[in-house]
Amino acid sequence: MSNATSAAERAYSPLYFLASLGSGGLAVTFFMYLMFWVPHPNQPVPVFEDLMAALQTGGVLMQATIILAWAGIAWFGFRNLALLVWNLRRIGTFRASEAGQSHAASNAGSQVLAMPLALAMSVNVMFVLGMVFVPGLWSVVEYLFPLALIAFLAIGYLAFKQLGDFLGTRFQGGGFNCQANNSFAQLLPAFTFSMVGVGLAAPSAMSGNEITSGLSIILSGFFLVASITMVAIGVVMGVRSMLENGVAVEAAPTLLILLPVATVASILLLRQGHGLHEHFGSHATAGDTMVFLSRMISLEILFAMFGLLALARTGYWTRFVFGSETSPGSYALVCPGIAFSVLTHFWINKGLVAAGLIAKFGMAYWALTAVALASQLLMILLVLRLNRQHFGQEDTAAVPAE
Repeated sequence: MSNATSAAERAYSPLYFLASLGSGGLAVTFFMYLMFWVPHPNQPVPVFEDLMAALQTGGVLMQATIILAWAGIAWFGFRNLALLVWNLRRIGTFRASEAGQSHAASNAGSQVLAMPLALAMSVNVMFVLGMVFVPGLWSVVEYLFPLALIAFLAIGYLAFKQLGDFLGTRFQGGGFNCQANNSFAQLLPAFTFSMVGVGLAAPSAMSGNEITSGLSIILSGFFLVASITMVAIGVVMGVRSMLENGVAVEAAPTLLILLPVATVASILLLRQGHGLHEHFGSHATAGDTMVFLSRMISLEILFAMFGLLALARTGYWTRFVFGSETSPGSYALVCPGIAFSVLTHFWINKGLVAAGLIAKFGMAYWALTAVALASQLLMILLVLRLNRQHFGQEDTAAVPAE
């Protein structure tokens, strides 16, 4: 007899929440097509009615783009939610097990914050799904924003509780191994706080209600500060240990974690800026936005060079991506590529085009956009590869009795 199982089922880890996160991020990359290529004059984001109007009046390329975006959002949105449920059904049993308790007592205990990170992404994905597939959603959106704020605050509370449990145990009895902290694994809380923050910032840019927008700006700002604080602490601790002990091979993908943190923080600040402009008389120029986004994408390129060098020198690609070994941390490779793609779209459209440096839909526009699309395509291929490695069913033969 044989039992078909997957690598993820045989060796579960909270890092498998990153599989859900990556699929959610890919859904967002397809939403970028609609955000920047489809006209939406009546609200700051495209909704179902805008897409239907563009389908009826646009050319063949516009129609093909909308259909492709719909398909990408639907498929990866489904995978995001399905993998979230798959993880939620297993995390409780894992944490109660002996392996889970040993995991929680180690440096890896902070990996549990991948759960609120994935939850926050899924709330964002559900909002995207609603905008592009549900007719008339925008007519009731002001009622949805307070519910969204409550949902993100609940997720933020969970994240702080989990981080407090992790830190409180170490403050009380020590046990954190600084020598084994030779990666950026402890920046996961920063990523989680930034994802909660960007969700909280959405009403600041989209709500027509001054109170809702103001609360959104204040609450999202709190989580942005929390994220920046954790980045400062985590980078200093990680770099010191890496220089002293080398990079932990299996945790090498974490060296790219600052890319998604930078992208999410950038979108958070853009959303806050829009809300401040609409409701509170604060006016940033197009040139200011171009400079800001150029600096943030420069930061991502620098850390991408740093992280990719470490991945190459440690042989991570040949072992855990293209080789026979598997590591749940491999899913940490997906979000940086997605983040770079998304921020490139914002840099081109909200930065270069808005400032008048390049013309929308001109040659320079498409040459730069090709970089974002290439990054997106590579991450789709990577997700397909990792899903086959980690979630593909393998027949494990039962050991016969002697």
